[in-house]
Amino acid sequence: MMTTVIILLCLVLALSGTRYIPHRWVGIVEKRWSTRGSISSGLIALNGEAGFQPHVLRGGLYWMLPFQYRLHLVPLVTIPQGKIGYLFARDGLPLLPAQTLASNATAADFERTDAFLKEGGQRGPQRQILREGTYAINLAQFVVLTRDKLYYLPLHRDDERRFQKMAELIFERDGYEPVVIKGIEDLVGIVTVHDGPSLREGEIISPVVGNDACDPATYHNNFQDAERFLAAGGRRGRQLMVLVDGTYYINRLFATVEMVPKTVVEVGTVGVVVWYAGEYGADLSGIDYKHGELVKRGERGVWSEPLLPGKYPFNTYAGKVIMVPTTNFILKWIRSQTGSHRFDENLSEVSLITKDAFEPSLPLSVVVHIDYRKAPLVIQRFGDIRRLVEQTLDPMVAAYFKNIGQVRTLIQLIQDRSTIQKLAGEEMKEKFAHYNLELEEVLIGTPTSSPGDHKIEDILAQLRARQIAEEQVETYARQEKAAVKERELREAEAVARRQEELTTSEISIAIKRNEGRADHQRALEEAARIRALAAAEAERTARLGIGQAIAIEEEVRAYGGPRFRLTHAVMNRFARAIEKSRVDVVPRVLIGGHGGNGSEGKGNVLEALLTLLLSERLEAEGAKEPGRISPQAELLRGEIQKSLVEKPQ
Repeated sequence: MMTTVIILLCLVLALSGTRYIPHRWVGIVEKRWSTRGSISSGLIALNGEAGFQPHVLRGGLYWMLPFQYRLHLVPLVTIPQGKIGYLFARDGLPLLPAQTLASNATAADFERTDAFLKEGGQRGPQRQILREGTYAINLAQFVVLTRDKLYYLPLHRDDERRFQKMAELIFERDGYEPVVIKGIEDLVGIVTVHDGPSLREGEIISPVVGNDACDPATYHNNFQDAERFLAAGGRRGRQLMVLVDGTYYINRLFATVEMVPKTVVEVGTVGVVVWYAGEYGADLSGIDYKHGELVKRGERGVWSEPLLPGKYPFNTYAGKVIMVPTTNFILKWIRSQTGSHRFDENLSEVSLITKDAFEPSLPLSVVVHIDYRKAPLVIQRFGDIRRLVEQTLDPMVAAYFKNIGQVRTLIQLIQDRSTIQKLAGEEMKEKFAHYNLELEEVLIGTPTSSPGDHKIEDILAQLRARQIAEEQVETYARQEKAAVKERELREAEAVARRQEELTTSEISIAIKRNEGRADHQRALEEAARIRALAAAEAERTARLGIGQAIAIEEEVRAYGGPRFRLTHAVMNRFARAIEKSRVDVVPRVLIGGHGGNGSEGKGNVLEALLTLLLSERLEAEGAKEPGRISPQAELLRGEIQKSLVEKPQ
């Protein structure tokens, strides 16, 4: 019976000491009593004392002595992909006065609590973070904070409130997410470190340290390794080094990141840098420049070399970039207008007093250019372009044109505007060059009067009336010319409308003219031919007549006298003619003569015979061309009459 009881007691004891831990959980062992007593300090019993033991039990079946051990089941710590987990150590060495976070330079294994504590691990929030993965961590020693859950073993009623407040601080800093800088956003990250030694006296920003990948001991990889950053000499405060495009897993309890836009220097401008960090450098402005110093890039002061157009990851807490236009920009002394750069928004028209006591307001526009190499000199001297315009250029330009207005009347001021404009451009160039500016052009507007004063408008009205009269004279002259041109146009249009008829008539006239010339030429040729024939016939007849005359004279002498011979010859010819021509015996022509004696009677008979012969010849010609006597007949008749006049001796 006793044995059975003992066996039952052993069985109950064995069963009561058996513990099962699921594989997604871990067991934290709490030792209630120990022969070594309790721990003297801290929370974790490293030497077997009573208290929380450093090791955790993973999934499986365990036996523990009842009443001596207590097992606390807690889940495995899981950090999702792309997220960050934070650790808070409940036990360890205290933080140093200069520390905000616990150092993990020697103690960085959070799954081995004993190693963490023996290697000098410190209590409090840790510099090292947990990346994605699953961890078997002793949650009595560590509190793990993630975005979705707090992993810890409650030890005090205020634990949840305290750790929840810490989790909210991390959430406000977006600490559970990595720092992601996208290239399309054109942003840079300004880092502020909250741990480590303070800045040196006179420094406002921590210099760049330990970013050389060739030195693994100090390469902190853009603040992702806090221990190496501090080992390289990094200090708390804003950092000169900025984060550019990329993804960074940074402990937000160690460092926060502020996003600022990249510095963009547009085309047509340069950026003059005023740098607040670094050491003081040597002056590069030269002995002739007495308005400040210019230094090299990276040194404190105004950089002698401006930033050219482009994008820059510029730390806006370490310096300031003042944009200076390098293209021509216009300054308008007109109250209601401003240039594109708005440097002239406080300028207004220049008030003048003319020689004839008018008080007009003169609107002006000045075109200015700044050499990009001289932009640092301008900024060092004036601070910015707006201050240059308002404190220097405005009073200088106003005084110059006030002097111009005092020596000219209002009409001269209006009529000589181009001359004044050209003269002002030439004289003011030297003044602008004194301030490292290049004056391109001065433009003068029309003077205006103050409200309520209409004297200037009256003068302008008179000038306009005068000009209108001159223009009307010119208009009338041109209208007269236009009328003449219109008449010529109408004539040309009429000619164009009758052009076909004119062309036809001109062609007809030309044809008639050519035909007349042809007829005239034919007549000339015919006359020449007739003259030639007549001359030949006359010569032949003359020669024949001379020969006949000689023969007749000889015959007359032989037969007893000229009268007999003449009668004989005439009768012979008359007989042959009747025989050949077959004419009527009764003659158609009656030959009559005067009854006188002597030579006069002889001539009449001879003339009558010749007339008979000629009539036959004319009749023969008329048969060919009725009603027309040919030139040959006329010529023959003339020759006969001529020969009859010369009577034979």
